[in-house]
Amino acid sequence: MSFNREMDAQSLQKERRETLPLHDVEDWDCVEALPLAGKSISQWLAELDAIAKEVEAELVEREIGCHLVEVLEAVNTVLFKSRGFKRSPVLIDSKCAYLHTVLSSGCCSAILLSVIYIEVCRRLKLTIVGSRVGEEFLIWPPTGNPEELFRVTSGHSLFGVVNGKCVNDPRSKASDINSNSLSGLEIATNRDIIGIALANLIRLYWKRASRTNHGLMLTSPLRPADNPDEKFNNIDSSNRPLLRPQDLRLAIMASQRLLILQPHNWALRRDYGMMLYYSREYEEAVRELSICMVFAPEEESEVLEPFVEKLHLLQLESSWKSLGHKGRLSIS
Repeated sequence: MSFNREMDAQSLQKERRETLPLHDVEDWDCVEALPLAGKSISQWLAELDAIAKEVEAELVEREIGCHLVEVLEAVNTVLFKSRGFKRSPVLIDSKCAYLHTVLSSGCCSAILLSVIYIEVCRRLKLTIVGSRVGEEFLIWPPTGNPEELFRVTSGHSLFGVVNGKCVNDPRSKASDINSNSLSGLEIATNRDIIGIALANLIRLYWKRASRTNHGLMLTSPLRPADNPDEKFNNIDSSNRPLLRPQDLRLAIMASQRLLILQPHNWALRRDYGMMLYYSREYEEAVRELSICMVFAPEEESEVLEPFVEKLHLLQLESSWKSLGHKGRLSIS
């Protein structure tokens, strides 16, 4: 873990050296020291400590003990009333997906709000666990008697206190959860939570990158029969959809990090390879899609194989032009 942090710090310093004037560049020994919106990561994490202290003050002011329901209600009061946090049901703004911007603005994705809730409760010596259910990430305090989580008191259940309106929304799978089905949910690990957050970022940035190409999917060039629009089916480098480069690069970066957690996820590696293709990084795209074919089901490998062959020719053509040759290689 410390090695990964050191590598991240070196990578971020390299990016800053390439984008900032020389006199603005500083050296940081660790990731925690890197500035984000005027604060270090450690200082942003200290905001969670401050929120926990506000909850403790709320409990003292109410002159109540540490009963589970009362503690969670105090957490809700601080998060949603005092701090003004708002859950965004659909991630449409990257500011809702990063801890430092969420702590500044209060607008956050469902998964990040759950993370904040879990971390604040952890500082209060209260364990909260979570699991993904459909598009929701539900959290709850583990208890030997799950029925008490769903017992309605003063108009709401303990499960509803920590998860909000989604548990009563018939359109959400969260509304199907009860004391019997709760025990069947798989508890998410920190690794799982990071994976969910990264997957959300990939979807967000790809959607933003392809905004001007309505109907364009990462896999559009792989299945021409599924998309009659010729402009999405032609692998020719001269007829490529124009994507927003910064958002595409951010989607690629999120994919790289998620692949560290899920190296054998063939669908994720396929999507990563396709992003590299759209980014015109043909050599890397060929490599990743070739690896994908090893892990993918046979029918998916058969779809990928002709595309990778043509992509390899694109790579050769790109190398041909980089050597100063004129004309182009046929890839039809």
